[in-house]
Amino acid sequence: MDHLFTLQTSPLELVVRGTAMYWLLFLVFRFVLRRDGGGVGIADVLFIVVVADAAQNGMSGTYSSVAEGAVLVGTLVAWNVAMDWAAFHWVPARRFLEPPPLLLVRDGRVVARNLRREFLTREELEAQLRLHDIGSLAEVRRAYMESDGQISFVTGGKDRGVKSPAPD
Repeated sequence: MDHLFTLQTSPLELVVRGTAMYWLLFLVFRFVLRRDGGGVGIADVLFIVVVADAAQNGMSGTYSSVAEGAVLVGTLVAWNVAMDWAAFHWVPARRFLEPPPLLLVRDGRVVARNLRREFLTREELEAQLRLHDIGSLAEVRRAYMESDGQISFVTGGKDRGVKSPAPD
């Protein structure tokens, strides 16, 4: 019981491990899994998954103590806050941390290369059109996959102001 709150692993090692895993997973989410995040931001999904794992390790005894799990969770919290702060205050950070909108439809025509890039089928795109009461692709001036995985539509000269959830 004495070892429950003592550190058996160097706090610096825990910070380095947490930092390495955070950035590895962030890059995977940022550049590979855009639409799988749905309505939650990439960093939010990443944060939840990694913190849950770190906390589980601390609680289950995979680490030697609760303190080691707390150091790792604290590292992850610090990175999450730092990235949110940087994206809010610094345009280059925002450009790196948040993917730009991806054009899916231009003047009623599907940009097939971008659909393939996101593994989005034409049927899934058409389902999103129906959900927003858009009769056909011909009505769409532009459609974009936004950074959070939702699809936004611009039709007939006016912005519909509607984002659809990412298809499952």
